[in-house]
Amino acid sequence: GCERCQCRGEDKQTAILYTLLSQNLARRPAHRRCLCHRRRTVCLRSPHLTCQAASNVLGKTISFMKNLPSFRLLPREDQLLLLESCWVPLFLLGLVQEMVTFEVMETPAPSMLKKILLDGQSQQQEPEWTQPTLAAVQRLQCCLNSFWSLDLSPKEYAYLKGAILFNPDISGLRASLYIESLQQEAQRALQEVLQPEDQGRFARILLITSTLKSIPPALITDLFFRPVIGNADIVKLITEMLYE
Repeated sequence: GCERCQCRGEDKQTAILYTLLSQNLARRPAHRRCLCHRRRTVCLRSPHLTCQAASNVLGKTISFMKNLPSFRLLPREDQLLLLESCWVPLFLLGLVQEMVTFEVMETPAPSMLKKILLDGQSQQQEPEWTQPTLAAVQRLQCCLNSFWSLDLSPKEYAYLKGAILFNPDISGLRASLYIESLQQEAQRALQEVLQPEDQGRFARILLITSTLKSIPPALITDLFFRPVIGNADIVKLITEMLYE
């Protein structure tokens, strides 16, 4: 139901008004605000508190990598590949472990008068990143809720982080066989902390963990970090955190 925009016929008056007023904005194509529920863009309701909590989780995520001797022994090229590929699922797992919750609200519509008055002025003062959609944030919150339902123990969190970090399927790894052995070791340790009669839980944990990979890094960056870092490259920043 969210694939096709349903608001074209609902906003004709707004569209006409936009066309008339935006004649002074000729150098830029007119983009109307979509009114579809799931296509609406959203932002954090409490950005200061949520971004601070997210930054703390990100710091702990990078510290987890730095403090793993097996990670530090890897070639630097492999460390960077693992960091770029795995920081999002590790960060999300950190949100779950730290019980970080957040609310979003619809992104305020830009004022038409402001657009007209600022026409011709430098656009560098305006943020260039895109806002997340409501549908994308709802998928993220569904994923987090699934993890909270597992009620993982501290040991389960630790071993699961290792299984996520040491992903041998990343293209370009020099020590892929060694990384595969580290992943198997982490998964084996995770399985051993479970009771023999609860081995189905191990399968559920791995299944729900796989959903973390479906969350795009752009969504996490735009939602939790763009209000703080602006247009800076998040991967470059976390790389500096890793090697500082």
